[in-house]
Amino acid sequence: MDDSTEKTIYINIDKKNGESGKLLGKDAQDIEKGQFSNKENDTDVMVTDERDHHMLYKASDHPPIYLTVFCGIQHTLVSLSGVIAVSLLVVDVTCATLDENIKTTLLSSTMFMCGICTILMSLVGSRLPLLQGAAGDFLIPLLAMQVLDPTKCDVRSVLNDFNSSTIAPNISFDHSVNQYDFIVNNIRDLQGSLIAAGTCQFLIGATGIVSLLLKFIGPITIVPTLFLSCVFIVRACVKFAKVHWGIAMLVVVIALVLSLYLSHRKTPIPLWTKKKGFHILWFPLHQVYSILIAILVGWLICGIMTAVDAFEPDDIYARTDSRLDVIRDAAWFKFPYPGQFGRISFSTSVFAGFMIGTITSILDSIGDYYACAKMCNLPPPPAHTVNRGIAIEGFCSLIAGFLGCGHATTTYGGNIGAIGVTRVASRDVFIATGIIYFIFGLIGKISAVFLIIPYPVLGGALIVMFGMFNGVVLSNLQVVSLSSTRNLAIIGTAILFGLMIPYWLETNPDAIQTGSESRDGVIKMLLVNPNLCGGFVACLLDNTVRGTLEERGIAAWQKMVDDKADVNEVYDSDTSFYDIYFPENWKKSKLIQRLPFLPSYKQ
Repeated sequence: MDDSTEKTIYINIDKKNGESGKLLGKDAQDIEKGQFSNKENDTDVMVTDERDHHMLYKASDHPPIYLTVFCGIQHTLVSLSGVIAVSLLVVDVTCATLDENIKTTLLSSTMFMCGICTILMSLVGSRLPLLQGAAGDFLIPLLAMQVLDPTKCDVRSVLNDFNSSTIAPNISFDHSVNQYDFIVNNIRDLQGSLIAAGTCQFLIGATGIVSLLLKFIGPITIVPTLFLSCVFIVRACVKFAKVHWGIAMLVVVIALVLSLYLSHRKTPIPLWTKKKGFHILWFPLHQVYSILIAILVGWLICGIMTAVDAFEPDDIYARTDSRLDVIRDAAWFKFPYPGQFGRISFSTSVFAGFMIGTITSILDSIGDYYACAKMCNLPPPPAHTVNRGIAIEGFCSLIAGFLGCGHATTTYGGNIGAIGVTRVASRDVFIATGIIYFIFGLIGKISAVFLIIPYPVLGGALIVMFGMFNGVVLSNLQVVSLSSTRNLAIIGTAILFGLMIPYWLETNPDAIQTGSESRDGVIKMLLVNPNLCGGFVACLLDNTVRGTLEERGIAAWQKMVDDKADVNEVYDSDTSFYDIYFPENWKKSKLIQRLPFLPSYKQ
């Protein structure tokens, strides 16, 4: 939901001189303690403090090819479950569940964009070793779309069963479209809204107004906004898990045992090298891949139960032999391209929901930049680096809109912990990860394999990932004064409004009557979104009710963009690490020196 992979900002405790309040990110905070929490995939891994143990390969180093590829594969596996989950939820809200070709196209486009965006971020954006994945922040407005008309996807199922383009009576759909056109129209609505939201994010980064944004939007606004996501995330989890609750709960138990109950243990891995001979490497393998291991075990159990006919023949989403034709029919190569779903359309209500996701994604990514710099023993990213990183994320979201992914891309904080485990911080590794995702997106057969994962297995993985997401959201309140009646009243009121208004509209769908069907639709789509309702109330009250910046938690967040390198600290590189290449004669240009996403280049 980086992750990923759901996302927010956290405060790190600066151990130097015992002072607190240095804003970095929860990843960095856990790193300081020797433990890492993967926000996207909910895996806790043990890492080493970079101050005590230097990186084997620094961020600017070039490891051997074999090590670069191996670490790239590891980063791919760590983030893969979150990427698949977001893409399948897009499939769900666009009613494409029964159209395997569109599902393959959407997942291929998602992985293709993950690869492109990761490479761009490493070379042009923040230039930190960070992975860009499918953004969970943008799921809620999509899930809210189903509330206004819960029967629309059921109608598509009827059409599929009867292989007919006739719409069922008493259902208000365009009779001129068939099943494929109906699904594609849903995707097109998301495309235009995502392009507009990505453009706004690009402008926020390119113009350097991130500091202005942090003056009005703080933890008291973000926490209710994201916490209300559970209203619709619960429905998505149930939809997948209800196919077989036993298997779903088995996946949950395995993931929690590996990531939480065994968090203080490491896995013994036998190795042999010429230098050391046969020896045991103690590595937190079960923590790094807890979600992936749980998925594979759940998948194996589904295969065994299918072999012994423990499932009913019509349990196609739990059986492992019912959808093998998806792999057979998938094209070997599928190149995502702009406009592959036809002419792009726009939805005002979806755009409003996407803008909420954009703001939360920006705030979380800033925290991840500083957490990654801390982990790699680099100086804090200067303001122009943060601005350029946000701008590139917005540009990538814009491209994702053109490709029809249905979601934006954002920084996956979960992969920062993997850097601590491998002690390989090289940018080359993340470029390799981007290339792997790029290849996955081009080979249609690979996307098809991921699509046949049994639904109860996916349901269990979603329960773990989004359960952790809710806890991570609430942890933002650590920088807010919870002894303040003002803060408690605002948070409680915002959550109540976010639950109350969508419920009222869901139970009274005809309550909005303005005389214009199009106007009614826009208003309903806005009000049925709990994030928008709760976030608006929280932001309004937080900025109109008197309170200090420290009390509201905004002061701590603003330190992020003002953070400077410690002159007494020994870093592996200087701030020139973040600079992108420019010809020397260009650096003398006054325009270049004034752009907020480039260094001034002044002597």
